[in-house]
Parts: sequence; C-alpha cells; structure tokens
Amino acid sequence: MSRRRSSYRSLASLQADNRRCRACAEAGFPIESRPVLEGHVGQRAYIYGQAPGIVEGVEGRPWRGRAGQTLRRWLELDEDEFYATFYCASVTRCYPGRAPSGEGDRTPTPRERELCSFWFDWELRLLRPDLIVPVGGLAIRRLLGFTSLDACIGSSFDRGGATVVPLPHPSGVSRWLNAPDNRARLEQALASVASRLDAFDRE
Repeated sequence: MSRRRSSYRSLASLQADNRRCRACAEAGFPIESRPVLEGHVGQRAYIYGQAPGIVEGVEGRPWRGRAGQTLRRWLELDEDEFYATFYCASVTRCYPGRAPSGEGDRTPTPRERELCSFWFDWELRLLRPDLIVPVGGLAIRRLLGFTSLDACIGSSFDRGGATVVPLPHPSGVSRWLNAPDNRARLEQALASVASRLDAFDRE
C-alpha cells in the first residue's frame, strides 16, 4: 500500500516512501516497474525526465538506456560524473509500458502525472536545487508550460530562484534535431548548463 505523509523533513524518508509507491497501479494503470529515481542530499542540479524506459525499469536506475547515453554525451559527463552531479527523477516514476500502437513507450496519462507530482514537489522543497534541467516535451510542459520546443530550447528561465534550462529528449525517435536551427538551440542550452555547473565548482 502506498504511503504519503503530510510533510517530510528528510530526503531519505521521502525517497523510501516514493520507492514503495504503487499509486498508479492501485488506480488501475498498467505500469511495468517500481519507481525509478536516484539522488542524494546536497545535489544542486536536478534532471527532470519524462518517464523511465524499459531498461531503467529493469535496472531501477534513471537514464541507463540509449537516451541516457546520448544525454551524457551531450553534457560531456561520464556515468560517475553524471550521477554525482544530477539528482535524477521524472514526471512519472514507473515504466509505463509500450504504447498500444507498438511504437515507443506509452505516454503517461494526466492522472498518472498528477499522482506523481507529489514526489516532485517535495523533492524541490527538500533539495532546493539551483539548476533544473527538464528533458523532453512532457517534462518541459509540466515545469514551464511550453508546448513547443522551439519556444524554449536555448533559453534559460527562473523558477523560484532556480535556473531552468530545458533540453529536447535525447531519443532517436525525435526528428526535432534534424533542423540546423534546432541543433543550434540545443548547443546554446548545453552551453548554459555547462556554464551553471562550472559556476558551482567555483563557488
């Protein structure tokens, strides 16, 4: 049975309850893994994905599949650096299964996103990150409200004192990066992330 406390004082207790959460399964959704997240107290950068993929669902660790490899290459971080730098979570925390069409993964429903928003809101309260990087359209819409990648990739935003730098999803399914202008937007976004991380190291 899922448990959600009225308030949390520690990240460890929040994570323990999150990892036991079965709210979406209890609501009848066909999720195919336990919640996937990783991070620790003191991390100043937060990666906000869409939902775990099948590899992440099996391994229980975010960004383990091909998209994660691409993301780390974009950021020029090896695995150890990536997980040491970023608290990793997502709009929905469990692998949602394949899409009914058989092409790609199922997009989590608005109700699933709502059920998972509790964990995200408490993570931000406890971590108070200085940098948030939403990755992909679903995460960007949830955090910033944009429905178009063109309108936000390459720009930085403020959310409660945190710098928000959105990135497109590093999936081979997306064709957005085929346009030269969009690749330039991505390079600008990655430069903004690198600059913010460098500033952390100097502080």
